[in-house]
Amino acid sequence: MTPRAEIGVIGGSGLYQLPELSGVEEVDLQTPWGDPSDTFMVGSLNGRRVAFLARHGRGHRILPSELNFRANIYAFKVLGVERILSFSAVGSLKEEHKPMDFVLPDQFVDRTRHRIDTFFGDGLVAHVTFADPICSSLLGVMESAGRAADVPVKRGGTYLCMEGPAFSTKAESNLYRSWGMDVIGMTNLQEAKLAREAELCYVTVAMVTDYDCWHPEHDAVTVQQVMCNLQSNSQNAIKLLLKAVEQMPAERNCRCGSTLEYALITEREKIPHETLKKLKLLVGKYLSQEVVK
Repeated sequence: MTPRAEIGVIGGSGLYQLPELSGVEEVDLQTPWGDPSDTFMVGSLNGRRVAFLARHGRGHRILPSELNFRANIYAFKVLGVERILSFSAVGSLKEEHKPMDFVLPDQFVDRTRHRIDTFFGDGLVAHVTFADPICSSLLGVMESAGRAADVPVKRGGTYLCMEGPAFSTKAESNLYRSWGMDVIGMTNLQEAKLAREAELCYVTVAMVTDYDCWHPEHDAVTVQQVMCNLQSNSQNAIKLLLKAVEQMPAERNCRCGSTLEYALITEREKIPHETLKKLKLLVGKYLSQEVVK
Protein backbone atom coordinates (compact mmCIF):
# COMPACT_ATOMS: atom_id res chain seq x y z
CA MET A 1 0.00 0.00 0.00
CA THR A 2 1.28 3.49 -0.87
CA PRO A 3 2.04 5.46 2.30
CA ARG A 4 0.12 8.68 2.89
CA ALA A 5 1.24 12.20 3.67
CA GLU A 6 -0.53 15.50 4.32
CA ILE A 7 2.27 18.00 3.64
CA GLY A 8 4.52 17.97 0.59
CA VAL A 9 7.97 19.56 0.49
CA ILE A 10 9.85 20.29 -2.72
CA GLY A 11 13.55 20.81 -2.14
CA GLY A 12 15.29 23.06 -4.65
CA SER A 13 18.96 23.67 -5.36
CA GLY A 14 20.96 22.87 -2.23
CA LEU A 15 18.09 21.07 -0.48
CA TYR A 16 18.23 17.50 -1.74
CA GLN A 17 17.23 15.59 1.39
CA LEU A 18 15.49 16.01 4.71
CA PRO A 19 17.42 14.15 7.46
CA GLU A 20 14.92 15.32 10.09
CA LEU A 21 12.26 12.98 8.70
CA SER A 22 11.73 9.89 10.86
CA GLY A 23 10.38 6.48 9.91
CA VAL A 24 11.23 7.19 6.29
CA GLU A 25 9.91 5.08 3.42
CA GLU A 26 11.21 5.62 -0.10
CA VAL A 27 8.28 5.64 -2.50
CA ASP A 28 8.77 5.21 -6.24
CA LEU A 29 5.69 6.45 -8.09
CA GLN A 30 4.70 6.35 -11.73
CA THR A 31 2.09 8.72 -13.11
CA PRO A 32 0.09 9.09 -16.35
CA TRP A 33 2.66 11.76 -17.27
CA GLY A 34 5.76 9.70 -16.58
CA ASP A 35 8.22 9.59 -13.71
CA PRO A 36 8.70 12.29 -11.05
CA SER A 37 12.13 13.80 -10.47
CA ASP A 38 13.10 11.15 -7.90
CA THR A 39 11.67 8.77 -5.34
CA PHE A 40 9.66 10.41 -2.56
CA MET A 41 10.87 10.30 1.02
CA VAL A 42 7.77 9.85 3.17
CA GLY A 43 7.93 9.99 6.95
CA SER A 44 7.07 11.96 10.09
CA LEU A 45 8.18 15.47 10.95
CA ASN A 46 7.06 17.13 14.19
CA GLY A 47 4.18 14.65 14.37
CA ARG A 48 2.93 15.32 10.83
CA ARG A 49 3.14 13.09 7.76
CA VAL A 50 5.44 14.69 5.20
CA ALA A 51 6.50 13.71 1.68
CA PHE A 52 9.78 15.16 0.41
CA LEU A 53 10.91 15.40 -3.23
CA ALA A 54 14.21 16.72 -4.55
CA ARG A 55 13.06 18.86 -7.49
CA HIS A 56 16.17 18.30 -9.60
CA GLY A 57 16.75 14.77 -8.36
CA ARG A 58 19.35 13.81 -5.79
CA GLY A 59 22.71 14.79 -7.22
CA HIS A 60 21.04 17.64 -9.16
CA ARG A 61 20.60 15.80 -12.47
CA ILE A 62 17.66 17.58 -14.11
CA LEU A 63 17.62 20.97 -15.83
CA PRO A 64 14.72 23.34 -15.08
CA SER A 65 13.44 22.89 -18.65
CA GLU A 66 13.64 19.10 -18.28
CA LEU A 67 11.55 18.88 -15.11
CA ASN A 68 8.41 16.77 -15.35
CA PHE A 69 6.26 19.20 -13.41
CA ARG A 70 3.02 17.29 -14.04
CA ALA A 71 4.43 14.03 -12.71
CA ASN A 72 5.83 15.75 -9.61
CA ILE A 73 2.60 17.49 -8.63
CA TYR A 74 0.34 14.57 -9.56
CA ALA A 75 2.45 12.21 -7.44
CA PHE A 76 1.96 14.45 -4.40
CA LYS A 77 -1.78 14.18 -5.01
CA VAL A 78 -1.50 10.38 -5.14
CA LEU A 79 0.19 10.45 -1.74
CA GLY A 80 -2.74 12.39 -0.25
CA VAL A 81 -0.85 15.67 0.12
CA GLU A 82 -3.00 18.80 0.49
CA ARG A 83 -0.31 21.45 0.95
CA ILE A 84 3.02 21.93 -0.83
CA LEU A 85 5.91 23.97 0.58
CA SER A 86 8.30 24.67 -2.28
CA PHE A 87 11.86 25.83 -1.62
CA SER A 88 13.76 27.42 -4.49
CA ALA A 89 17.05 29.26 -5.01
CA VAL A 90 16.57 32.66 -6.66
CA GLY A 91 18.42 35.77 -7.69
CA SER A 92 17.42 39.13 -6.22
CA LEU A 93 16.25 41.97 -8.45
CA LYS A 94 16.01 44.51 -5.63
CA GLU A 95 18.65 45.86 -3.28
CA GLU A 96 16.38 45.20 -0.31
CA HIS A 97 16.38 41.44 -0.93
CA LYS A 98 19.87 40.52 0.15
CA PRO A 99 21.65 37.21 -0.38
CA MET A 100 20.59 34.84 2.43
CA ASP A 101 17.16 36.50 2.72
CA PHE A 102 14.01 34.44 2.13
CA VAL A 103 11.17 35.98 0.11
CA LEU A 104 7.60 34.66 0.04
CA PRO A 105 6.33 35.83 -3.38
CA ASP A 106 2.59 36.18 -3.91
CA GLN A 107 2.73 36.83 -7.68
CA PHE A 108 4.45 35.42 -10.78
CA VAL A 109 5.44 36.60 -14.25
CA ASP A 110 6.13 33.96 -16.88
CA ARG A 111 9.15 34.29 -19.19
CA THR A 112 9.46 30.60 -20.03
CA ARG A 113 9.07 29.19 -23.54
CA HIS A 114 9.20 25.39 -23.44
CA ARG A 115 7.06 24.36 -20.47
CA ILE A 116 3.90 22.31 -20.10
CA ASP A 117 1.94 23.80 -17.21
CA THR A 118 -1.52 22.20 -17.28
CA PHE A 119 -3.01 18.78 -16.70
CA PHE A 120 -5.85 19.56 -19.07
CA GLY A 121 -6.32 19.21 -22.82
CA ASP A 122 -6.91 16.06 -24.88
CA GLY A 123 -10.64 16.72 -24.91
CA LEU A 124 -11.14 18.19 -21.44
CA VAL A 125 -10.97 21.98 -21.06
CA ALA A 126 -10.60 23.68 -17.68
CA HIS A 127 -9.81 27.27 -16.77
CA VAL A 128 -8.80 27.75 -13.14
CA THR A 129 -8.60 31.09 -11.38
CA PHE A 130 -4.99 32.20 -10.93
CA ALA A 131 -5.24 35.87 -10.00
CA ASP A 132 -3.72 35.05 -6.62
CA PRO A 133 -1.40 32.13 -7.40
CA ILE A 134 -0.18 31.48 -3.86
CA CYS A 135 -2.31 30.19 -0.99
CA SER A 136 -2.75 33.10 1.42
CA SER A 137 -3.18 30.73 4.37
CA LEU A 138 0.19 29.11 3.66
CA LEU A 139 1.79 32.53 3.27
CA GLY A 140 0.63 33.36 6.78
CA VAL A 141 2.01 30.11 8.17
CA MET A 142 5.41 30.63 6.53
CA GLU A 143 5.63 34.27 7.64
CA SER A 144 4.87 33.29 11.24
CA ALA A 145 7.29 30.35 11.06
CA GLY A 146 10.05 32.68 9.86
CA ARG A 147 9.67 34.84 12.96
CA ALA A 148 9.61 31.80 15.23
CA ALA A 149 12.68 30.28 13.56
CA ASP A 150 14.58 33.59 13.47
CA VAL A 151 14.94 33.29 9.69
CA PRO A 152 14.75 36.54 7.66
CA VAL A 153 11.48 36.13 5.74
CA LYS A 154 9.77 38.83 3.68
CA ARG A 155 6.15 38.35 2.65
CA GLY A 156 5.01 39.49 -0.80
CA GLY A 157 6.63 40.27 -4.11
CA THR A 158 6.79 38.97 -7.67
CA TYR A 159 8.79 35.96 -8.84
CA LEU A 160 9.85 36.18 -12.48
CA CYS A 161 10.16 32.67 -13.90
CA MET A 162 12.75 32.50 -16.70
CA GLU A 163 13.60 29.61 -18.99
CA GLY A 164 17.29 29.09 -18.21
CA PRO A 165 19.53 27.24 -17.79
CA ALA A 166 21.82 30.23 -18.45
CA PHE A 167 21.51 33.14 -16.04
CA SER A 168 20.23 36.53 -17.26
CA THR A 169 22.03 38.99 -19.44
CA LYS A 170 22.50 42.42 -17.87
CA ALA A 171 19.95 43.83 -20.31
CA GLU A 172 17.37 41.25 -19.23
CA SER A 173 18.14 41.73 -15.55
CA ASN A 174 17.70 45.51 -15.81
CA LEU A 175 14.52 45.07 -17.86
CA TYR A 176 13.00 42.88 -15.14
CA ARG A 177 14.03 45.43 -12.52
CA SER A 178 12.27 48.15 -14.50
CA TRP A 179 9.11 46.02 -14.35
CA GLY A 180 9.31 45.97 -10.55
CA MET A 181 10.11 42.26 -10.23
CA ASP A 182 11.49 41.09 -6.88
CA VAL A 183 13.25 37.77 -7.50
CA ILE A 184 14.12 35.60 -10.49
CA GLY A 185 14.11 31.82 -10.72
CA MET A 186 13.56 28.98 -13.17
CA THR A 187 11.02 26.57 -11.69
CA ASN A 188 8.16 27.72 -9.49
CA LEU A 189 5.50 29.10 -11.81
CA GLN A 190 4.68 25.74 -13.40
CA GLU A 191 4.49 24.10 -9.97
CA ALA A 192 2.08 26.77 -8.77
CA LYS A 193 -0.22 26.41 -11.80
CA LEU A 194 -0.35 22.64 -11.58
CA ALA A 195 -0.85 22.68 -7.83
CA ARG A 196 -3.83 24.98 -8.34
CA GLU A 197 -5.31 22.59 -10.92
CA ALA A 198 -4.74 19.69 -8.51
CA GLU A 199 -6.51 21.65 -5.75
CA LEU A 200 -3.40 21.72 -3.57
CA CYS A 201 -2.32 24.68 -1.44
CA TYR A 202 1.05 25.95 -2.65
CA VAL A 203 3.64 28.40 -1.37
CA THR A 204 7.10 29.35 -2.67
CA VAL A 205 10.00 30.01 -0.33
CA ALA A 206 12.40 31.94 -2.56
CA MET A 207 15.91 31.66 -1.06
CA VAL A 208 18.10 34.50 -2.32
CA THR A 209 21.59 33.43 -3.34
CA ASP A 210 22.79 36.47 -5.33
CA TYR A 211 21.90 39.81 -6.91
CA ASP A 212 21.57 38.32 -10.40
CA CYS A 213 23.95 40.36 -12.62
CA TRP A 214 22.53 43.88 -12.37
CA HIS A 215 24.22 44.88 -9.13
CA PRO A 216 27.22 47.26 -9.56
CA GLU A 217 29.25 45.24 -7.05
CA HIS A 218 28.63 41.98 -8.91
CA ASP A 219 30.56 41.53 -12.14
CA ALA A 220 28.50 38.44 -12.97
CA VAL A 221 26.72 35.64 -11.20
CA THR A 222 28.95 32.60 -10.85
CA VAL A 223 28.08 29.06 -9.90
CA GLN A 224 30.66 29.28 -7.10
CA GLN A 225 28.84 32.29 -5.64
CA VAL A 226 25.50 30.56 -5.80
CA MET A 227 26.74 27.28 -4.33
CA CYS A 228 28.36 29.01 -1.37
CA ASN A 229 25.10 30.68 -0.37
CA LEU A 230 23.06 27.56 -1.13
CA GLN A 231 24.63 25.70 1.78
CA SER A 232 23.74 28.39 4.31
CA ASN A 233 20.28 28.82 2.84
CA SER A 234 19.56 25.09 3.13
CA GLN A 235 20.26 25.20 6.87
CA ASN A 236 17.82 28.08 7.30
CA ALA A 237 15.32 26.32 5.06
CA ILE A 238 15.22 23.33 7.40
CA LYS A 239 14.78 25.60 10.44
CA LEU A 240 11.90 27.35 8.69
CA LEU A 241 10.34 24.09 7.56
CA LEU A 242 10.39 22.59 11.05
CA LYS A 243 8.55 25.60 12.47
CA ALA A 244 6.10 25.72 9.58
CA VAL A 245 5.13 22.06 10.02
CA GLU A 246 4.79 22.60 13.76
CA GLN A 247 2.45 25.57 13.24
CA MET A 248 0.46 24.15 10.30
CA PRO A 249 -3.29 24.01 11.08
CA ALA A 250 -4.82 20.55 10.95
CA GLU A 251 -7.58 21.63 8.54
CA ARG A 252 -7.50 23.83 5.47
CA ASN A 253 -9.68 26.96 5.62
CA CYS A 254 -8.88 28.29 2.13
CA ARG A 255 -10.53 27.75 -1.26
CA CYS A 256 -7.67 25.81 -2.83
CA GLY A 257 -9.46 22.51 -2.29
CA SER A 258 -12.38 23.42 -4.59
CA THR A 259 -10.62 25.19 -7.45
CA LEU A 260 -12.09 22.94 -10.14
CA GLU A 261 -15.70 23.23 -8.99
CA TYR A 262 -16.58 25.78 -11.69
CA ALA A 263 -13.50 25.39 -13.91
CA LEU A 264 -14.48 22.37 -16.00
CA ILE A 265 -15.93 23.67 -19.28
CA THR A 266 -16.31 20.60 -21.49
CA GLU A 267 -19.69 18.87 -21.72
CA ARG A 268 -19.33 15.77 -19.59
CA GLU A 269 -20.46 13.27 -22.22
CA LYS A 270 -17.92 14.67 -24.69
CA ILE A 271 -14.87 13.98 -22.50
CA PRO A 272 -12.77 11.15 -24.03
CA HIS A 273 -12.55 8.02 -21.89
CA GLU A 274 -8.73 7.97 -21.90
CA THR A 275 -8.59 11.57 -20.73
CA LEU A 276 -11.02 10.82 -17.90
CA LYS A 277 -8.94 7.83 -16.92
CA LYS A 278 -5.84 10.01 -16.57
CA LEU A 279 -7.61 12.81 -14.71
CA LYS A 280 -10.01 10.87 -12.49
CA LEU A 281 -7.94 11.60 -9.38
CA LEU A 282 -8.29 15.34 -10.04
CA VAL A 283 -11.82 15.69 -11.43
CA GLY A 284 -13.66 12.56 -10.31
CA LYS A 285 -15.48 14.23 -7.43
CA TYR A 286 -17.10 16.68 -9.86
CA LEU A 287 -18.42 14.05 -12.28
CA SER A 288 -21.19 11.52 -11.97
CA GLN A 289 -20.20 7.92 -11.36
CA GLU A 290 -21.55 7.00 -14.78
CA VAL A 291 -19.14 9.39 -16.45
CA VAL A 292 -15.99 8.34 -14.59
CA LYS A 293 -16.50 4.55 -14.88
